This record gives sequence, structure tokens and C-alpha cells, in this order.
Amino acid sequence: MTNYVFSFRVPADYKPEAGTTAEWQAWFGALGSALVDIGNAVTDYASLGEVGGSDSRMIAYSVVAAQDLGSALALAKGCPVLRVGGGVEVGPVMEVPGS
Repeated sequence: MTNYVFSFRVPADYKPEAGTTAEWQAWFGALGSALVDIGNAVTDYASLGEVGGSDSRMIAYSVVAAQDLGSALALAKGCPVLRVGGGVEVGPVMEVPGS
């Protein structure tokens, strides 16, 4: 198994709606043992260079374990961020010896 980072992005003008927390908790619960690290929310942001355009911003990250990139993408389906016009960037974690 490989660990993958999920970077959750929303439209730049996104405002959380009532019930959002419960929706996220249900989705995280459905990930089961694939969820390695629930991660953290990002409460503010700034950017330097090209980071996906000015139309979106990162709001959180998590780490999951999956067999391959396709399996990691399948885990990302159903993420609440997709319902609000956002997206999930998915990438494998590079293990660095000695870290």
C-alpha cells in the first residue's frame, strides 16, 4: 500500500454551509481503514506562484492508503468538496529514508 495526500480545494468565494461538518464526518467514516491521517483544515491562505489558479483555494488535506493512484482517486469520489464545485488533488507520498 502507498500513502496518498488528498488536497481539498474549493472555489475562492466558498462559504461553509450548515451541516457541512456532519457531511465530512460521514465521508471520512466511509473511508474506513484507508484513512491514515484525517489531516487538518486550513483556516487562511496565501499563495506564491501558480497553485491551481486564483479561482480556487486549499481548505484541508488528508492522507489515505491505497493500492495505486486509480484506487486513491476512487476513494476521493463522493468527497463533499466535489458537491460545492471544488476538487481533490491526489498524489503519492514520497518516502524519504531517515525521515
